[in-house]
Amino acid sequence: MIHYILRRLGYGVLILIGVNLLTFFLFFTVNTPDDMARLNIGGKRVTQEQIDKWKAERGYDRPLYLNREESGVKQVTETVLWERSVSLMLFQFGRSDSARSADIGHEVSKRMVVSLQLAVPLFILQVMASVSFALLLVFFRHTRIDFWGVVLCVLMLSISSLFYIIVGQFFFSRVLRLVPISGYAPGLDAVRFLILPIVLSLLSRLGTEARLYRAMFLEEIGKDYVRTARAKGLSEIRVLFRHVLKNALIPIITSAGSYLPYVFLGSLVFESFFGIPGLGAYVIEAISGQDFAIVRTMVFLGSMLYIASYLLVDIAYSVVDPRVRLQ
Repeated sequence: MIHYILRRLGYGVLILIGVNLLTFFLFFTVNTPDDMARLNIGGKRVTQEQIDKWKAERGYDRPLYLNREESGVKQVTETVLWERSVSLMLFQFGRSDSARSADIGHEVSKRMVVSLQLAVPLFILQVMASVSFALLLVFFRHTRIDFWGVVLCVLMLSISSLFYIIVGQFFFSRVLRLVPISGYAPGLDAVRFLILPIVLSLLSRLGTEARLYRAMFLEEIGKDYVRTARAKGLSEIRVLFRHVLKNALIPIITSAGSYLPYVFLGSLVFESFFGIPGLGAYVIEAISGQDFAIVRTMVFLGSMLYIASYLLVDIAYSVVDPRVRLQ
């Protein structure tokens, strides 16, 4: 397994380098540093002096790829490519392109804590609720409970998450006044602000996840080992939890593993609508403010988290199923 993990990490580094370089070239193919300066300064009449000053303050006055006037290592290190792209591999994120020119690394570490407060409880509750609801439908399969449960799942997955947000904010915040409509507070006060987005995000994904898990459980329920367990006198509940659930863990881990990057990067939609200062809202602010330094950093972090999450999923396969061998 050690050799497999090291090989996957090596592939992951190559993928990160490719994504990093491709992102850099795409950004500077679409927008030159002069275009970025005009977008950030704003206004119709932007002088060349203002553009040159903005570029000098943020290091965009250097050559993009190669400094032909110099030679050796200095030729490479004094380019925008090195400072703004290669340095990401060393987790040196630099400063943003906005007027505040804030340190990106500090902002990411500060906002990641907020995103984790929202995403970790949501991730745990999502898996528990989806698996429990799917097992309930399988337990009552071929009954009215199963039929109407599937209908409910289809309805829930057909509704946009924006509908849940608008209705939830109106009903629970405006009408019942149980929770604030938006905002955030540190410490224990954060619970009042996070409980509504957690519940609404859970509802928006419950239909899709429960229907998927139900199909997995139904596929397992008709196999020989389940009939053998019933023949031995085991109750239906013990069959579901001790045999069916255990053998369906691999697809559940796959589905849950694909959600792990969102646990760290936050939810773009929910953080924006509820005014939660997490990484999701940070990305939306950067996109709307044309802050390409932040966007490039978040693309790099997202790629790294996806690679790490799928590596963890592969390792989890070998833990839950001894038949899986990582070679």
